Amino acid sequence: MSPHMCPPCVRSIHDSPLGELKLGCGWLPDAWRESDDISYAIREICRTDTGGLFNYSTPLGLPALREQLLKRLTQIRVATSLDRILTTQGASHAQDLLIRTLLKAGDTVVVETPGYGNLYRQLAHHGVTLLEVPRTRGGPDIPALEALLQRHHPTCLFINSLYHNPTGTSLCRAVAERLIELARREDFLIIEEDVYGDLQHASCTRLSALPHDDRVIYVSSFSKTLSSALRVGYLSASTALIARLAHLKTLTGIGTSRFAEAVVATLLANGTYRKWVQRLRKRLGTQMTATLQVLEDEEWQVFAVPAGGMFLWARPAVADRSRLQAYARKFGVLLSPGALFNPTGESSEWLRINVAYADDQRALALFRALGPTRSTSTILKTTSV
Repeated sequence: MSPHMCPPCVRSIHDSPLGELKLGCGWLPDAWRESDDISYAIREICRTDTGGLFNYSTPLGLPALREQLLKRLTQIRVATSLDRILTTQGASHAQDLLIRTLLKAGDTVVVETPGYGNLYRQLAHHGVTLLEVPRTRGGPDIPALEALLQRHHPTCLFINSLYHNPTGTSLCRAVAERLIELARREDFLIIEEDVYGDLQHASCTRLSALPHDDRVIYVSSFSKTLSSALRVGYLSASTALIARLAHLKTLTGIGTSRFAEAVVATLLANGTYRKWVQRLRKRLGTQMTATLQVLEDEEWQVFAVPAGGMFLWARPAVADRSRLQAYARKFGVLLSPGALFNPTGESSEWLRINVAYADDQRALALFRALGPTRSTSTILKTTSV
């Protein structure tokens, strides 16, 4: 099987026109950010660590940050130790280090579909063959995965366990346990991305929290919850693999930002990040409930009702992509269509909706416009929203 080559995005959501509502983006609105806390942390480290700010971080990452990460991972029952934790420049950097270290051109991996488009492109860039397993409400489709495993011998499975991007679903216990059984039996590694896991409201199932004999590599980041500008991520794996990854990290980039890592370490140590995430969960929960109600009123189909997080995977009652794009342009809304979350770029009527943006009048107008009782002539006469 030849690699699935992911087509480049024709229009990047990062480069959209000023003022356009990014309804399908993967980050929080600027108005939701609490910059005062970051400003305080910056002043604090400038006051107490002036000499260290001018130095490189250590190969594994800033010790103070790794100590805080060890505490956090212990709290979510991920068994690890300081020598099993490596800091990175965000989750994408962690994924890149893993791809470069574990895979070579022609290797085969399993990815979820729908799933994270940038991961598909990273893998395709390195000539890796992608096998698609459908994402269900409880995780990867196990019968479909078993059928793939019978025909192929993948090196890795990439999975987004909690508040999955883009469907918002979370891994159930039975599926998680079966995945680890299959990894042992078929001899493959699982790379578990958990960048939205801090948004959890209750106990959730992580593969990394189950006994796995180093079959699972845990990847996370503060880019989605705290700041994408800081570019601080991390991973946990076996000590042998961490040593290889640290060598590649040093070889290709010297190291990560000591300054950015010190900021995050300060926010973790003084409890600021914990309190911020608690407020964020509550706010997103309110938005999720309200958005689900609006979509139900307008008879949109929702793939699943998430237990938390920021994403909904939905499609309008009127399945007409040309109308959808026309209305999106009309109301100044930038969409993230299903094609972005498919390894082959196959068109789809499904959309990723970020609920943090869904109470904007432009989004509400779009939801109403694509309800089953709306007429094209009525909507197109709308001059303001």
